[in-house]
Order: sequence, then C-alpha cells, then structure tokens
Amino acid sequence: MKEFDLDALSKLDGKDGRPCYIAHGDRIIDVSESKLWKSGTHMKRHQAGSDLTRDIAAAPHGPEVLDKYPQVGILKKKTTEQFLPGALEMLMERIPFLRRHPHPMAVHFPIVFSISPAFFYLLFLITGMESFETTAMHCLGAGIIFILPAVATGYMTWWVNYRAKIMKPVRIKIYFSFILLAVAVVALFWRMLLPGDIAAGGKEAIIYFMLLIFMAVIVSVIGYYGGGLTFPTEKK
Repeated sequence: MKEFDLDALSKLDGKDGRPCYIAHGDRIIDVSESKLWKSGTHMKRHQAGSDLTRDIAAAPHGPEVLDKYPQVGILKKKTTEQFLPGALEMLMERIPFLRRHPHPMAVHFPIVFSISPAFFYLLFLITGMESFETTAMHCLGAGIIFILPAVATGYMTWWVNYRAKIMKPVRIKIYFSFILLAVAVVALFWRMLLPGDIAAGGKEAIIYFMLLIFMAVIVSVIGYYGGGLTFPTEKK
C-alpha cells in the first residue's frame, strides 16, 4: 500500500479537484465521496490533507465513521514541533475530552443566567411579586460567577485546538464576553445601590431593566458565533 508523509498528504486537500484525504492513526482515508468533506473542510474546523487522529479522539463520534471510506495508504510519521507544554500534552493524550468539551459545557451556565434576569424582572413588573425580582438578582449574580470559567475554558480551547489563531468568530466572542461581564457587574451594582427605587419602579428600574435586556442580547450574539464554530452550516 502506498506510503504518504505529511507533506504529500497536505497536497490532497480536496480543493480545486484534488482528492480529499485524511489520516487517522497510520491509515490514509479517502473521504472524497463524503458530502461533509466536499469543500475540503469538515465542520469549518477539520482540514483535509491533515492528520486528524487527535481531533477524532476528541470528536462526538468515534473512528468507526471512517470505516465506510476506503483506505488508500499508510501514513509515514515524522517528528513535529510540539505546541503544548509536555505535561499538558500528556494530559490531553490521556483525556481527549479536555481538548474540546469543557468550554461547550461551561457556556450553558452563563447563557441561561444572562437571559433569565430580564425574564424574571419582567415577571416582577407584570405581577408585582417581589420573589421574581429577588430571583432576577440571584440569577444576575450567578451569571457573573459563571462567565469567568466560561471565558477561561474558551481561551483554553482556542489555544489548544486553534493555536490561538485569530479568527473572526473567536474575536467577536472575546470582545462581547468582556462587554457582557462589564454590563452584568454594572447591573448588579445598580441593583445593590438602589434596591428600593428599582423595586418601586421609575427611571432607576427602567435603566436596570434595559441593562438586563442588553445582557440577553449580548449573550445571544456570543452564543450565535459559538454555535457557528461548534455546528457550522455547510455551504452548498
């Protein structure tokens, strides 16, 4: 069976009519017939012509999905420059879960706790029940707490999987995450400084409610671009 090194494999990237090959372990797989690889890129993240052994280990599916495609060669390994520190590289090898999944898990908490304050405060305005206003404040505080691990795991995922490459969705997510944190902190301080005025209504309450609405909009933008990275729409 034909032997490919990484340089030869990189030329088979599925672009401009070239075959679409990927490597897994020591196998070279031809995925040219897959609709998910028709552009030479899978999920806007995995590039054909690459060794995807680590990527598949961290993917939501196993390597068995490759068995439906023909093996056309074997991969000749060569020493490559190590990007991560040795101890972290060993940890990622032992626990592939850490490469991709901590951030998608962590972001669900700040999303829900950034949207729910506006929802509960609206219920308070409609019903007058103070328990809804208190719940809105508690959700606001929880949102601030959970934004921090979401940002930290996001940076880790960006560094480990994308080598901190500047990408538009990542750049937008970073900017808006810090804006979200700033708005949430301002909203919480506003609520703590003027609890009576906010509970009674008036312009202070309107400002508070607008800050909460702004948080919901910001986190929706962050979620949109994050979803585009995790579940990109393939172009036809």
